[in-house]
This record gives sequence, C-alpha cells and structure tokens, in this order.
Amino acid sequence: MPKKATPDASPVAQFEHSLDELEMLVEKMEQGEMSLEDSLAAYERGVGLYRRCQTALEQAELRVRLLTDPDQPDQAQPFASHDGE
Repeated sequence: MPKKATPDASPVAQFEHSLDELEMLVEKMEQGEMSLEDSLAAYERGVGLYRRCQTALEQAELRVRLLTDPDQPDQAQPFASHDGE
C-alpha cells in the first residue's frame, strides 16, 4: 500500500505518492476483475492522479529552467538524450 502523502508534504513526496497510487490502480485494473462501475471510478481516479503528476512534472521543469537561466527561462533547451534522440 502506498504511503499517505500529507497535505504539507513536499511536492516530490506528493508526486511519488500519486505515481505509486496510479501504478497500483493500473495494476488492479489490468487484472480485469473489477465491475464496470468500479472500473469507471478507477479510471476517473487515475485521470486525476495522472493530471496531478503531469502538473508536478511541469512545475519541476519550470524550476529547472529558472535555475538554468533565470533571465530567460523560455530560452532554455532540453538536454540532449544519450540514446540518439
């Protein structure tokens, strides 16, 4: 069972909690033993968790951009991938 994230937990802890909960939810849904109503509720919860994770990642990216170049955060470029992408 995932750890409970407290309202005043760090953004990293909240992200990790949401991601853990989302992974468990997906695993449960993949077993295929949920009723249609439970599946829809789980899907709805999953969308909310996904959005929370996406927002946290966007905020982290902004922080990195501001740290990289505080005067022009919009000019920051993504790091080059090591796998040729």
